[in-house]
Amino acid sequence: MRTVCLLALVALAALALLAVLLASRRVALILVAVAGLCALVFCWIVIGQLSSHLTRDFRSLVAMVREFNNGNKSVRARAQGAKEIRQLADGINRIAKENENALTTMRAEDRRQNRFVGDVSHELRTPLASIHGAAETLLEGDVDPEYQQRFLKMIIENTERLTRLANDLIELTKIEGATGEIPLRKFSLRQAVEAALTSLEPSLELRGVEVAVSGDAPEILGAMDRIQQIVVNLVDNAARVTGKDGRIEIGLAPCDVNDLGPQVHDKNLADVERFAVLSVADNGPGIAEEDLPHLFERFTRPQESRARTSGGAGIGLSIVKAIVTAHAGAIDVRNREEGGALFRIFLPIPPDLPNYQ
Repeated sequence: MRTVCLLALVALAALALLAVLLASRRVALILVAVAGLCALVFCWIVIGQLSSHLTRDFRSLVAMVREFNNGNKSVRARAQGAKEIRQLADGINRIAKENENALTTMRAEDRRQNRFVGDVSHELRTPLASIHGAAETLLEGDVDPEYQQRFLKMIIENTERLTRLANDLIELTKIEGATGEIPLRKFSLRQAVEAALTSLEPSLELRGVEVAVSGDAPEILGAMDRIQQIVVNLVDNAARVTGKDGRIEIGLAPCDVNDLGPQVHDKNLADVERFAVLSVADNGPGIAEEDLPHLFERFTRPQESRARTSGGAGIGLSIVKAIVTAHAGAIDVRNREEGGALFRIFLPIPPDLPNYQ
């Protein structure tokens, strides 16, 4: 606008100078008047055009905001026109993108919560139905002693299953609902593994499963009881699927960032230089490839029928993942070429580890 007015004044001055050179006062006045009128008309036309462009750009922004508010969260403003209009459009688009991302996250969380409630309801329905049916049969009376024992055993087994489910849900909620802070203590990873295996010894002997521990790893900071829980869950799951004469191998080893390569970036551990690695491998049937990406989600059961008959509710691996995350570590799983599954846990070792007791 300033440029347009300046050009009009320059043109007016040029005409005035021309009139002076012509040495005719009357002609000069006429030229000045004509020049002024032309300048006014020119400015009016230019201002009208500019106003039209500005109004059009503003109308476009208003229409975009209205459409966004009406539910179309993917609509974006076109960054065009004056610099200020483009900056405004960019700002609106940035806010719209943040709003859309927040809504997407909320919807995903709602779906997860709904799925969780549905899964819990499904897990409760089966044992409750069994308990109800067995109790009704016993109340009817005139049941052979053999069948009485069978129904009572069914009630006890399903009650224990419900208790395990409730305990797992409480444990998972406790871990995920915490602030992320865990008591830091320096401890030996091998010591945690041996303590976990001691608690599992009776069930492993009953199943006829052999467990071997090899290697060693540096001491880490964290909650020893939580790391024991990781070992218990992984070994117990492996023992269930390997069955009699099964073999589970637990490995301990140190490693650094160069040993992991691109995997470090995949696991968001690029800022860590040293790790203690805990691996649990078995000679079982392995895990279906389609199950691997969802293995750590709640109520996910690889080998569905075997997991259900063994009493697993599909929460154990979710607890493992939550504990590993609380220790700022990472976990992955894959099938071994020789058969069976391999879980690997990477626990970061802070530099200059202090002497925590």
